[in-house]
Amino acid sequence: MDETEKLRVLLPHWIEHNSEHAQEFRDYGERSGKVKDQLLAAARLLEEANARLKEALVELGGPPERHHP
Repeated sequence: MDETEKLRVLLPHWIEHNSEHAQEFRDYGERSGKVKDQLLAAARLLEEANARLKEALVELGGPPERHHP
């Protein structure tokens, strides 16, 4: 598997992982008065990172097709 194929597999995983963390940051931010702004800002940064990762995935041809037997 070459680097492009590896990235086509890894990028969707990274995007999903970042989305999960961003949601956690938002959840905790809403419950935490003292660091709410920082946690919500971190969530926004992860969402921005995901936008760039999605662009990269599109440029590489999208995620590989899954073959179901």
